[in-house]
Amino acid sequence: MSSIHLKIGIIGGSGLNNPDILENAKEVSVDTPFGAPSDCLIVGKIKGVDCVLLARHGRKHTINPSNVNYRANIWALKQQGCTHVITSTACGSLQEDIPPGDLVLLDSFIDRTKQRQHTFFDGSEEGLPGVCHIPMEPAFCEETRKIIIEAAAELGFKLHPRGTAVTIEGPRFSSKAESLVFKSWGAHLVNMTLVPEVVLAKEAGLSYAAVAMATDYDCWRDHGDGVCVADVLATFKTNVSKITKLFLTVVPKIAERKWDDVVKKNKETVDSSVMIPQEPTSKH
Repeated sequence: MSSIHLKIGIIGGSGLNNPDILENAKEVSVDTPFGAPSDCLIVGKIKGVDCVLLARHGRKHTINPSNVNYRANIWALKQQGCTHVITSTACGSLQEDIPPGDLVLLDSFIDRTKQRQHTFFDGSEEGLPGVCHIPMEPAFCEETRKIIIEAAAELGFKLHPRGTAVTIEGPRFSSKAESLVFKSWGAHLVNMTLVPEVVLAKEAGLSYAAVAMATDYDCWRDHGDGVCVADVLATFKTNVSKITKLFLTVVPKIAERKWDDVVKKNKETVDSSVMIPQEPTSKH
């Protein structure tokens, strides 16, 4: 086990925001330099492991993807002492072999968002000093990903071990032309919330991993129905128990491992990526 204190942040997408998954759950209202997170935090334990649950869109799903305060969400989890963040995200499938209901463990992304704050180091009064050129390969914590793959195998769940998601601005769905372009790029899924969440988690030095659920085939196919909200929610509701069981299995497995080196490397990556403005030197 690690000598550091592990705490797992869980960001739930549509359907995965049930506080009943936590033991001794209690609500904690917090604020951050970037404003309030999407909802109050639910703190508690999963099989003895400290966890913090946050509903990405608010517990009543009142916040659209573009209006999620991603910086406040990640900052709040870091402020609570989280070392890891595992998340779920509903996605449209861009590949025939990823049918609705399948789980995909993301390993890369393509950013097509337009109006979101992607960094804590933004030169503002509330932001962190300097400019952060954070590397995004690997975008996700490989050690956490391995544990998720191991847990899915134990549970007998079908899990695609790799996948690239295109993150669009939303809240609208893609046009058919857009969907076909994303498919032609070789992407596996399209969603609305992965970015900038994954980027900010990296800047915060957190070990972040995301499990995507395909809820539909988007609209690229010539046959079948196009994507609609009712079908997305129905598929997620039917299959959300899989992600819940997966996370309940993953959390204690994370706690069994030694994370000192990973946490240290995460911090070093951030520290080495920040350029602090230098005072000009005077010449005599």
